[in-house]
Amino acid sequence: MAKSDNAREASARSAGFPLSSYGEDVFNEEAIKRHLPSGSARKLLATINDGLPLDPSIAEDVAHGMKEWAEAKGATHFTHWFQPLTGGTAEKHEAFIEPCGTAEAVSRFSGRNLIGGEADASSFPSGGLRSTFEARGYTAWDPTSPAFIKRHGNGATLCIPTVFCSYNGAALDAKTPLLRSVQAVSRAVVRLMGMFGRPKEHVSVTLGAEQEYFLIDREFYVKRPDLLQTGRTVFGAAPAKHQQLDDHYYGAIRPRVLKFMTEVEERLWRLGIPAKTRHNEVAPAQFELAPMFEDINLAADHNMLIMETLRLVAESNGFVCLLHEKPFDGVNGSGKHCNWSVAYGGRNLLSPGGSPRDNAIFLTFLSAVIRAVDLHADLLRMSAAGAGNDRRLGGNEAPPAIISIFLGDELSAVMKEIETGRAGRKTGRTAMKIGVDTLPPIPRDATDRNRTSPFAFTGNKFEFRAPGSSQNCSVSQTVLNTIVAESVDAICDKLEAAGGDFNEELQKLLQRLIRKHKRILFSGDGYGPEWPQEAAKRGLPNMPTTVEAIAAMSDPANVALFERYGVYSAGESASRREIAAEDYRSRTLIEGRVALEIARSMIRPVVADEFSRLAAAIATAAKDSIRAGVKGLRALVLKLGAGLDDLHVKCERLDKTLRRGDPRGVTAAVRDLRSTVDALEELVDDSRWPLPKYREMLFVY
Repeated sequence: MAKSDNAREASARSAGFPLSSYGEDVFNEEAIKRHLPSGSARKLLATINDGLPLDPSIAEDVAHGMKEWAEAKGATHFTHWFQPLTGGTAEKHEAFIEPCGTAEAVSRFSGRNLIGGEADASSFPSGGLRSTFEARGYTAWDPTSPAFIKRHGNGATLCIPTVFCSYNGAALDAKTPLLRSVQAVSRAVVRLMGMFGRPKEHVSVTLGAEQEYFLIDREFYVKRPDLLQTGRTVFGAAPAKHQQLDDHYYGAIRPRVLKFMTEVEERLWRLGIPAKTRHNEVAPAQFELAPMFEDINLAADHNMLIMETLRLVAESNGFVCLLHEKPFDGVNGSGKHCNWSVAYGGRNLLSPGGSPRDNAIFLTFLSAVIRAVDLHADLLRMSAAGAGNDRRLGGNEAPPAIISIFLGDELSAVMKEIETGRAGRKTGRTAMKIGVDTLPPIPRDATDRNRTSPFAFTGNKFEFRAPGSSQNCSVSQTVLNTIVAESVDAICDKLEAAGGDFNEELQKLLQRLIRKHKRILFSGDGYGPEWPQEAAKRGLPNMPTTVEAIAAMSDPANVALFERYGVYSAGESASRREIAAEDYRSRTLIEGRVALEIARSMIRPVVADEFSRLAAAIATAAKDSIRAGVKGLRALVLKLGAGLDDLHVKCERLDKTLRRGDPRGVTAAVRDLRSTVDALEELVDDSRWPLPKYREMLFVY
């Protein structure tokens, strides 16, 4: 080990984390080489690292080696770990033990157990892909995402990442379409690079998913039926102080929270998840965890494990981790910022190069992304749709629901030069021209980030900020990969048909692309009231609600796009739309019922009792001829009485709306009821109010 490596390990050990334990609960390359015969190990690593087809003949060797490794780690069971269309993960544990006689058993794990399994799919959402009585669902091993050990208080389980499909082969999960979309964009990029004379190399799509979350004390959580059942507060008056002073953002992390974060990181590091950054976010009690970039399939799996780990470690530390996009009104919501890029042969295609040819590739790929986002903004918006995200998008540092691209000043100037054929006044050089040897390197953008942009270029990647904190990032990344694949292919089609000098034809094509799709480029304030009007003039779609956004999956052109690239069949597209609609409806109606229950059974009795108590005090004062204070009591009683009447009217209105089953009507009725309840919270004796208040939940942790 080099001296610098020794120093790093010593530093890590002094911090309580030995580098040697990083990835120790992952069946990684080192474990593969140690537990598999050399030939089988070589074939498996070729599948993992180079994307070669899996040789089924090595299944028994892999299964035996994996079981041997897992049992040495304390595992007694295995599970096929998959991502059904619930938005979470699923697992069914099977013991390694198998009876082999009277009171005798052996430990066994076969290649058949490894490669595939059968799960009861009848209770998972399918969106019509299978009938309810058709219970069979099938899991199939994904060797590109390594198996790992999940530890718990009484042992450990070997988890094998898998895809999940129906009896007829339809995708019932989030992983399968993501893998298909990676293949689609890989094929398109190989085709494009071939036009630049580059030999065929491996395409790597990478993702870094920043995860925001809230922590509150568990004792408050269990006293809030709304948090327990919906993940957000349907009632709650704003405290006098919340995030106005910006004093929580990047502030010193409190010891109890730091202990929680350290435990989270230790668990993630053992799973080989490169959790790199931790900090306080803008809202009080809000935090962020950010891993380093990884292969997109692995990063998506890891994000699901990150969310699970946050919840589990929070519980063991007396916290509850809230992953809802908007658990508290009036303060920042939580997102999952997805940082996406594509590399070819190890070179990032979204990183400006040092040669004219590299710059030409960068500008071409950048133009392809711009075209993709402009033509398919509706699909990107759809990929971030959800009841929770409806309440987050468009305010408190969340991007607006209108999809646009932010490039930064320097890169915007470069694109302007290509579009017009004229250099900027202050550049002191000739205009950008593709293939010219004297073309200076494109400067890496130094512009400040635009936090109001949903899709921002940040130097060597695009940051899609619209996805919500609780969402599976596979969905948005599947859409992004697919639309970029289509756009890259469209550029290749044009170049192949042109027939002239390649550089000149490319220059003209990029010029046309920028002119046609520059409407999607926006560097201003996405929160400003002028932006929706400006976006409408540009013809950009504005879909503020889930109901509007998911309609994109009904568009025949969008259905055909996914079919053409083999990402979703027509039936799979329809299923995603149906599942999203049902999820939105169910979550909204649950929130309505919870709000009605709390208002009637918790709020109303307390307000009525407060009203009666004060009214009795006024009557007593009058009887005893006491005048002092009566005026104030009478004013308060009048406010409480009016609030009580208003509460009754709005509860009845919500009740009727719930009976009609209208989600959007329920959302409006709950919002209306909330205004009354929140006003009453500020009138009722603090010791008698039945719900923990914002000033407690956001500051006592």
